[in-house]
Amino acid sequence: MAESNQGGPFLEAIRGFLKHDQPQDRREALLRLSGLGAVAGLLSAALVMPWVGGVGLVARDAAAGFMSLPADLDVPSLSSTVLLTADDGTPFAEVSERERRVVDLDDISPWVGTALMAIEDDRFYEHKGLDLRGVIRAAARTAQGDTQGGSTITQQYVKNLLIETADTEEEVDGASAQNLGRKLTELRYAIDVEERLTKDEILEGYLNLSYFGAGAHGIEVAAQRYFSVPAADLDAGQAAMLAGLVRAPSFYDPLNNPDEALERRDLVLDRMVATDVLGADEAETHKKKGLGIDPSPRGGSCSESDYPFFCDYTMRWLRASDLIGDTVEKREQRITQGGLIVRTTLDTAAQDAAQDAVDKRVPHEDSTKFAAQAMVEPGSGRVRALVQNLRYGFDDEQVGTTSLNLAVDQEDGGSLGYQAGSTFKTYTLAAALEKGLGYGTSFSSPKNLSLSGMSDCEGTRMSSWSIRNAGESDDGSHNMISATKGSVNTYFAQLQKRVGLCETSEMAEKAGVHRADGGDLGVWSSFTLGDQEVSPLTVASSYATFAARGEYCEPRPVRMVTEEGTGEELKTTSECERTVKQDAADGVNHLLQQTFDGGTANGLDLGRPAAGKTGTTDGAAYAWFAGYTPNLSSAVVVGDVRGGEENPLQGVTIGGQHFEIVYGGTLPGPIWQESMRGATKHLPSDAFAGSPGAFGDPKTEPPEQRGGDDDDDDEGGSDTDAEDAEDLADGTGGGGTGEGGTGDDGGT
Repeated sequence: MAESNQGGPFLEAIRGFLKHDQPQDRREALLRLSGLGAVAGLLSAALVMPWVGGVGLVARDAAAGFMSLPADLDVPSLSSTVLLTADDGTPFAEVSERERRVVDLDDISPWVGTALMAIEDDRFYEHKGLDLRGVIRAAARTAQGDTQGGSTITQQYVKNLLIETADTEEEVDGASAQNLGRKLTELRYAIDVEERLTKDEILEGYLNLSYFGAGAHGIEVAAQRYFSVPAADLDAGQAAMLAGLVRAPSFYDPLNNPDEALERRDLVLDRMVATDVLGADEAETHKKKGLGIDPSPRGGSCSESDYPFFCDYTMRWLRASDLIGDTVEKREQRITQGGLIVRTTLDTAAQDAAQDAVDKRVPHEDSTKFAAQAMVEPGSGRVRALVQNLRYGFDDEQVGTTSLNLAVDQEDGGSLGYQAGSTFKTYTLAAALEKGLGYGTSFSSPKNLSLSGMSDCEGTRMSSWSIRNAGESDDGSHNMISATKGSVNTYFAQLQKRVGLCETSEMAEKAGVHRADGGDLGVWSSFTLGDQEVSPLTVASSYATFAARGEYCEPRPVRMVTEEGTGEELKTTSECERTVKQDAADGVNHLLQQTFDGGTANGLDLGRPAAGKTGTTDGAAYAWFAGYTPNLSSAVVVGDVRGGEENPLQGVTIGGQHFEIVYGGTLPGPIWQESMRGATKHLPSDAFAGSPGAFGDPKTEPPEQRGGDDDDDDEGGSDTDAEDAEDLADGTGGGGTGEGGTGDDGGT
């Protein structure tokens, strides 16, 4: 370009501009400067900025190197939504940090473009990225004290692109910095964009890229946000209001500053009349209508999803996984950019069946009680469903809502967890079987028992621990089978002592158990009675370890992420490890199947091979049921949102049914049964693999079988849930030394 040789005359002209103090003198100098050609014009545009003072040396250096500035601005696909689909491909959520729906120019009302050009760049189709006439006009007004911008739509588009593609806050600040260097770079890019794109492509890109306030990125979302219509249906008045927003979306926000928005809208209408794109009479008609705002709520979040809690869990998982980036910053940037299709592991049939079962028995309108459930696929860790009765919401005063995902850990958006009761006895069984003890391992299991001699993993000796069973049963002898069926507290206390307290807690960890609050498992005497706060997802995942014959798989909600633009597929893999001996897991599967045959889970069978365990904590603070088939594992918890210890499930009415005490088999059990029946309808009815005889005669039982009432409640579970005798424990369950826990932590 010939103008690159004009540094001498140009610098003389710019010095002339800078040495003048009077507005009239500066206007004349600026006119001489702009006549020196395109490069001079570029710098002229920069000089009209209000920070022109002290720009002499910067302008000189920028002018000399202008043509060497980078010009190959990347024009990426605009940020859009992260689309979440169920495992079968059915969409169930659209999440966007910048809510935007990209549309073609043909799908945007022609009034939008004419309104935008009238107020921002009325010579858009005539210039090549720089409008010297507009620059001179703006400069003259600026010199008179009326600050004006001289940026064209192309320049504004470039600036917005630089902000859009910024990876860090520093880059965002740099893209909008108030300095000459940034302005020159923007202008250089604008020339390149004009050479590579048509005017219609630039206008389309600008309208899809621009921010219109109220979380609306792009004209389509803006039309919906303020007028509840698609961009194609905007009339001249509506288009004028939206065109007026791009200069200062917050200041002209029609939702919060309607007077300013109305004044700005009318100014745009006047400019449309002045540029002969709108008749004066029609403009007056629109002015008399007012703003006509008909807003739509903000979308692009999990709150708008059909399955909001699963959506929230998935998005948190994506932010923590290296699947879409190896750093937090890269993952956040990728999610913000959008354009991802996330195929989750959600099984809508399982989710819907579980939701129906939960809502039927613990309605969300009963705001003081909650029920939560998680479903996991054994052998893969795929999370199939996350359910709770409380609805998704952030208003603490709205009955029956919460933003906490009650089925998952705190770090995944959940709570601090809930004591799991006798569901922990399963880990004691696994530890005993791994140690070589058989089904016939027997203990005299009286109603009341005091145990001493246990030590934690540090070798600290626990103090004496008092345990008792529920019901009016006589003293008797129990082995693994009868004690598991009756969930006999005093038997499991002795089995834990035989195996070792530390070994029992380590087995729980190997199966996948960890505290919901992220802390270490407490190793106390009452560990086998479930004195640890855990989430339903953790319990379901750990039980899935036994269903998978000892293989623990890290739970995950995502199968694959697809890049919309390139079609690239990023697939997840199951992170599985054999942590429990296969024969021990097979033994656990056998033992937990017995609970449905006259045990605490009597009447809760699925009509197919299944294993399960009830659980009720000390004082009926929380009630649980955890169980599985060979191809699906699930855990249900019921409690009081105000805290189970202070508000136990005793003498309560839930879902229209009165409970003297809520046991694992009386409310969580029926929820588990109904949801699992619906969730496994499309799954094969497989039997558990392995031989149950590895640890002795699978049918061996002692002469006497004790541990609780045989009365069944009308839901099919045991009325007293003798396993849940625990709930009636005398408060010394925590046992141990001063540092080992308190009676209140005693579990069951």
